[in-house]
Amino acid sequence: MSDLVIRDDKGAVAHLTMNAPGSLNALSDAMLAALKTRFSELASDDTIKVVVLKGAGKAFCAGHDLKEMQRGRESADKGRAYFADLFFRCAEVMQMIPALPQPVIAQAHGIATAAGCQLVASCDLAVAAEGTRFGVNGVNIGLFCSTPMVALSRNVPRKVAFEMLTTGEFIDAGRAREVGLINRIAPHDALDAETDKLAETLAAKLGAAVKIGKQAFYDQANMDLAQAYEHTAAVMVENMLWRDTEEGLQAFIEKRKPDWADS
Repeated sequence: MSDLVIRDDKGAVAHLTMNAPGSLNALSDAMLAALKTRFSELASDDTIKVVVLKGAGKAFCAGHDLKEMQRGRESADKGRAYFADLFFRCAEVMQMIPALPQPVIAQAHGIATAAGCQLVASCDLAVAAEGTRFGVNGVNIGLFCSTPMVALSRNVPRKVAFEMLTTGEFIDAGRAREVGLINRIAPHDALDAETDKLAETLAAKLGAAVKIGKQAFYDQANMDLAQAYEHTAAVMVENMLWRDTEEGLQAFIEKRKPDWADS
């Protein structure tokens, strides 16, 4: 399982590589289990400030393993229990990403389709190589991408999401950035460098501040306006009382680099 999602730590940045190039890193039962294990490890790893998620081979991720799904039909209930469990486990993994204390950057190339596109949408940030294509194209085989729709529709405008879901057409990296699915585009041979640059920028910040801010970001998104302001004001009060925040403010006033205990 450790070979299916390879972890390579570079300082405070953990790089996770989905390593099933033969299946275009499809989210098989084993791949979902491996991702869950890696995310569980990172949830309690205070040494890591940023996570980068990428795919080996020609593509980032082609979605669920369709051959495995077809084999799941070989039961008395025609796969009902298997499919219910599969989509539950997939949703569980997707929800682990925003719940992680560290920002997670998707590094996409080739294609990110169906649940692979969902994976990109579930990450906090995304960098893509030029020429990368994104789609929720299950409708082309008669399977509406209902679960990928959850993450997608929380990233891009509603009409854009609905068009992608109902036409099954791909969008390119330029369009993906335009509608908010990804943040940055890089030439293929500069993809690692561009992603590392973003990761290192985040890793240089006060880790505790990014952690509390990420949680507040997702919490307030589900509140009405008044509740959101009340909640985030309380978060800022807590943040302001930290020793490292006091040091950061004083360092700014004195035009020097802050001396953070949490470096």
